[in-house]
Amino acid sequence: MMGSNLEFLNPEFFWLFLILPIIAAWVYFTRKKDSAYLKISDTKGFAQQNILAKLKPLLNLLRILAISSLIIALARPRTVEVSKKTKTTRGIDIVMAIDVSASMLAKDLKPNRLEALKSVASKFVSQRPNDRIGIVVYAGESFTQTPITSDKRIVLNTIRKIHWGEIEDGTAIGMGLGSAVNRLKASKAKSKVIILLTDGVNNSGFVDPKTATDLAKGLGIKVYTIGLGTNGTALFPVAKDASGKLIFKKAPVEIDEKLLKYIAGETEGKYFRATDNNKLALIYDEINKLEKTKVEEFKYYNYQEKYRPFVFLAGLLILIEMLLRFTVFRSFI
Repeated sequence: MMGSNLEFLNPEFFWLFLILPIIAAWVYFTRKKDSAYLKISDTKGFAQQNILAKLKPLLNLLRILAISSLIIALARPRTVEVSKKTKTTRGIDIVMAIDVSASMLAKDLKPNRLEALKSVASKFVSQRPNDRIGIVVYAGESFTQTPITSDKRIVLNTIRKIHWGEIEDGTAIGMGLGSAVNRLKASKAKSKVIILLTDGVNNSGFVDPKTATDLAKGLGIKVYTIGLGTNGTALFPVAKDASGKLIFKKAPVEIDEKLLKYIAGETEGKYFRATDNNKLALIYDEINKLEKTKVEEFKYYNYQEKYRPFVFLAGLLILIEMLLRFTVFRSFI
């Protein structure tokens, strides 16, 4: 009954405790008027009565305790148990379109662009427990690595297994965006988002990026575009040696920012430029904040009234006091 979830519905009744000292003082100063006095030569015959006389204040104590119990009962003590239930009211379907061309092995991000992206993308997925996510990869062509799913283990496993060299090299931005749009066209989610990342210029594929942009716009899909790469030059893979190891040489970083800004602007998204690992992480954090799934929390309260024991206790104390007053202590009243 006295747990941490105890509360009082009418705590203003506790002010009544201020009258108890007044009652106690009144009883103390008027106690002599309630007793008769008789002078006698020997009091041995009244030994038992003297003991009872000393216990007489117990009656007043019982009455004060009874009043205290009634005050607590008036304050309406009760315990509260709170249960919570959450409801996702607006789900978001997200497709991450990831460039896996050879240039993604450039070393301006550590250990390279692709591995840096995989680390940040995995964190982003882990922070979206209520959304469905799909993965599209593209280079000279594109394909769906994972359809839209709510199973984050599948998505994270897919990201972990993304490697360069599995599809024809090149940078087909239009095809990557088109494949992502195709994944979302049948989606019934209220909010549909594509995160398109590239580190180059559209130079292959048979789908024009602007055509794919129009398709996304027509379907109400918002596209966030990310240009990945430092300003200036970076170490790019240019060939393989006799043992099959990649050879790196410095070359200028070229990103079609004009196209990426166009795609984002037409679809009411936003363009970002990631020049290092830290900025890439900050970009995904910002997208995570911009696209929030609305979650409603419902609280259910279960109240249990606890005033009845105090009423019972007050009644019991008054009954005991009355019985003692009119039996044991009758001769002293």
